[in-house]
Amino acid sequence: MHRRRVFYIPGYDPIHPRRYRELYRKEGAAQAEISGYSLALAPKRTRGPYGWHAAAEMDGLRSEADIEVLVWSDIVRGSMEATIPGTYWLLLKTAWVYIATGALRRLMRLRKGPVIAALYPVGMLLLQALLALLLAWGLARAFGVLAGFAGVGGTLAASIGWVLGLAAGYALLRWFKRRDGKFFAYYLMHDYAHSAASRGAIPPEMDARMAEFRTLIRAAMADNSLDEVLVVGHSSGAHLGVSVLADLLREGLPAQRPALGFLTLGQVVPMVSFLPRAGRLRADLRYLSQQGELAWVDVTAPGDGCAFALCDPVAVSGVAPEGKRWPLVFSAAFTQTLSPERWKQLRWRFFRLHFQYLCAFDRPGDYDYFRITAGPLTLEERYRGRKPSQSRIDVPVSKFTSVAAE
Repeated sequence: MHRRRVFYIPGYDPIHPRRYRELYRKEGAAQAEISGYSLALAPKRTRGPYGWHAAAEMDGLRSEADIEVLVWSDIVRGSMEATIPGTYWLLLKTAWVYIATGALRRLMRLRKGPVIAALYPVGMLLLQALLALLLAWGLARAFGVLAGFAGVGGTLAASIGWVLGLAAGYALLRWFKRRDGKFFAYYLMHDYAHSAASRGAIPPEMDARMAEFRTLIRAAMADNSLDEVLVVGHSSGAHLGVSVLADLLREGLPAQRPALGFLTLGQVVPMVSFLPRAGRLRADLRYLSQQGELAWVDVTAPGDGCAFALCDPVAVSGVAPEGKRWPLVFSAAFTQTLSPERWKQLRWRFFRLHFQYLCAFDRPGDYDYFRITAGPLTLEERYRGRKPSQSRIDVPVSKFTSVAAE
């Protein structure tokens, strides 16, 4: 029986972690049926964060895993509490940070998709503001005309018209915000603003939470009944995982310990590592890329417009050392691992595609999230001898390459 402990670090997500359990249950069952193995979920058997237990039989071998979500959704929710005017102020500050530092221009040299995704909330929020102003102007103008017919004119009528118009315009902005589950403008704006607020430095509340994550992983590494401890970082969770594991390895690991794996999915590391005060993250990327005490695999896909697909996060950040080992960068190849029918259904659902790494593939290749997290092979065993994608981007692009923490 192969035993594993999995720590999943979500991206910028305000939702309760039960969402990830339900996603794992539903998509795991679908993948098991497609691939011909068994996968069953049960309540978690370990202390600590929210999680679940998975038992599997794959290729005639049995394995089990305790999967836990390292929660920072409360920090996300706190960062999303800005008012409508506050969000527009964040828009201005965030745009200024990425433009004035030159980070936006250099990010565009990598992949256009995630840069377009970053510009989308700016454009959508400005469009919403324009529509609100047009509504305010239209109502003020209409009120002025009606007031003129009624024999009322002058400054008073104009003032009343603009008060009514601006109130209607603000009501329209509130309507857009309440329906942001369809537009994702406020959500994405707060996501990028969270990274840009400190120009790449790790905020104190996030640093404290990452120390808690490190404590949990360190305790698991001392459990000799395990065959592997696997850390999975998705989206923004990827660069959090880099710093958590770098600090863990600097502190030292037990002599007798399970294998340590690090899987990054749909990473957006350059959005932070290209900022001027991200010296600590760049130092952690450089350090982790040299370590022989873990296996680091980075999986993205060009079909995911929200990720820096096939961009080696260490190399493009300009901190690749001479003895670089990691990460192994390859593609989940959505256009090949999803049938034409399924790809047609998902192609324009950009946010859903960003989560495809955690879902079932109806034409699976050598990437299978459920085999990795619940199967009988460690991450290193599974991808030993795997060649990186030839189309990966592994040249230095970042303007800022200092590894001095601020």
